[in-house]
Amino acid sequence: MSNRSIPPAGARRTLATAQLISSIGDGAYFTCSALYFTRVVGLSPGRLGLGLAVAWAVGSLAGVPLGHLADRRGPRGTAVLLAFATAAAVASFLVVHSFGGFLLAASLYATAQSGLTAARQALVGGLVARAERTGLLARLQSTLNAGLALGAAVGGVVLTVGTRTAFLAAFLLTALGFLTAGLLLLRLPEVAPGRDRTGAAPRLEVLSDRPFAVVTLLNTVLLLRMPLLSLVIPLWIADRAPGLGWLGSALFVLNTVGVMLFQVRVARRVSGLRTASRAVREAGLVLLASCGVFALAAAGGLPLWALGGLLVAAAALQVAGELRQSAGSWQIAFDLAPAHQTGQYQGFFGSGVAVARTVGPLLLTTLLLTWGVPGWLVLGGIFAAAGWAMGPAVRWAERRRPGAVAAAGVGVGPDVVPVSGPDAVADVVPDAVAERAAPAAAPARR
Repeated sequence: MSNRSIPPAGARRTLATAQLISSIGDGAYFTCSALYFTRVVGLSPGRLGLGLAVAWAVGSLAGVPLGHLADRRGPRGTAVLLAFATAAAVASFLVVHSFGGFLLAASLYATAQSGLTAARQALVGGLVARAERTGLLARLQSTLNAGLALGAAVGGVVLTVGTRTAFLAAFLLTALGFLTAGLLLLRLPEVAPGRDRTGAAPRLEVLSDRPFAVVTLLNTVLLLRMPLLSLVIPLWIADRAPGLGWLGSALFVLNTVGVMLFQVRVARRVSGLRTASRAVREAGLVLLASCGVFALAAAGGLPLWALGGLLVAAAALQVAGELRQSAGSWQIAFDLAPAHQTGQYQGFFGSGVAVARTVGPLLLTTLLLTWGVPGWLVLGGIFAAAGWAMGPAVRWAERRRPGAVAAAGVGVGPDVVPVSGPDAVADVVPDAVAERAAPAAAPARR
């Protein structure tokens, strides 16, 4: 990880350290979990897939109320409790021996993860000035990918050993990672619970915010890119080009390294709602180009070296699209959220990750593995349309915001300040000249 990806000392570096430690555990978990539950616990692949779909569906519903809890009780304490809850959920996998136990443990894990994402986003909103949030999130995303890579390496050792004890050690590492992350979050300054201008506690207003719901839906469509490299492409290679079986892992590494190296740089171009919408629109077009190259590979009749080259090119384009979509979506999610309801808005926006994880595998395997070339072109068109529609949707949402910042979507000063005396909420003052994107809340895990 480059020095420019490391936040300065203080709260930001503490957030990044907690992110790194928890993501190392996540990398080990993601690498080992499928084989553990099928080979050791004895679940069928179908039951495993059903259980994960149900778990993430439950998790997608939990983000808003748990984000609301962060708004009412303070994001730091909520994030710490949910980090501990995630550790407990992972630890419970050590004693799972049936489908019912797996379903319960996986649902608890998905619920805690969704709530933790919302609470950490609210924590970032309270500790960091508006103009610097996207830059900090980019650094956290880079840190997350570094941790996933390290964790995946540990997972590779576990898969090589292949014993039940080795798998359990991987889960224990994940649980300890979240426990340590929670302890690190305790070192952060306390952040005042959100209050509106009348002093009332925030309600679940996001559930009636139709423009923001449309923005979230469009972002969810773009997040369908997530299952591509982790599921669809490895399955496609195994079925159509078994001689390139190793390439599935190589493409995942390419994606991880690309985000580590370039996310901060790309995020510097995003400094408000206008530039964020442009970044998402560009992401849709780049993802369309990526799907077009994948379609060429799916057309068949190519030697393995040419097929491998096309897959690498398509995966590189996907990285470029992901970098733009991530930076733009972070800025949009924060700038459209009322200052006193950051947690619930981030919880609602973050539910798109759980939805993409739930419906993405079935949708994409049907579309791409069954339809082939036409399926890739349809998916690319969907990405491009969602990216284009984000601009009008954001403008609609911005017009509906009470106390909206300037038309460019910029402002200075944090919406919520750390508590060092009486609870306070800082005013948001439009300042199109002052805002700039600084080089990184909990970015979406793959």
